[in-house]
Amino acid sequence: MKAIILAAGYATRLYPLTENCPKALLPVGGRSILDHLLSYLRRAPALDEVHIVSNHRFFRNLSDWAEGAREMYAPLKLKVWDDGTTSNENRLGAIGDIRFAIEKAGLDDDLLVAASDNLLDAPLDGLFEDFRRNGRDTLLCGRLDDAEECRRYAVLELSPDGRVLSMVEKPEQPKTNIVAYAIYLYRRDTIPEILRYLDEGNNPDSPGHFPEWLHTRREMRAVLYQGTCVDIGTVRAYTETCAEWDGKKEKPCG
Repeated sequence: MKAIILAAGYATRLYPLTENCPKALLPVGGRSILDHLLSYLRRAPALDEVHIVSNHRFFRNLSDWAEGAREMYAPLKLKVWDDGTTSNENRLGAIGDIRFAIEKAGLDDDLLVAASDNLLDAPLDGLFEDFRRNGRDTLLCGRLDDAEECRRYAVLELSPDGRVLSMVEKPEQPKTNIVAYAIYLYRRDTIPEILRYLDEGNNPDSPGHFPEWLHTRREMRAVLYQGTCVDIGTVRAYTETCAEWDGKKEKPCG
């Protein structure tokens, strides 16, 4: 299994914090958001490579981080790619960056795709086990009580056994309070579908648009996360999250 971590965004709503630093490297609870994520991703069975897609502006920041992180996350192989973009105006979009990594790295394996700014506090073992047991493309989801907050996510309807019945990215009227987090497991034979999706001219931006399209063409599953997944969008939210996570102990990995 290979992982693609999407870190090419500019997080302009977090300025000035992210003018010279990628959002993924902002510290929370004593280490970067990206380190929190990798501490759980590396538990994925058979995961051996992590490909981090950066924009050109932050390529050096993330490359320097990777130099110091390789020993920590061994035997995982870490590779940072520069997608060549320099602003929101010329960015490739999340799904465009998935394609970029697939083609640059020549990926032909099961894929774990994750946004680099997912702040997690519990293992992802249930996600990996469901993928192994059922052999279906699988996404991570959770429940939100705030309907307004649900509109910022892809909203799901699920069958009792975890199959995705419907998925709508950023709906005006959410049908449920089940939302998709930006962590996905795709089978090897889904890679051509990612390329087909883009070749047909579909939206390359938010990563939720691809599974929204894919679930109407093949069976997909979803697993409810047993921890907290935080998406920090503003300076105020970052400050509040840091205060909340100061001294917080993550749920154990074993």
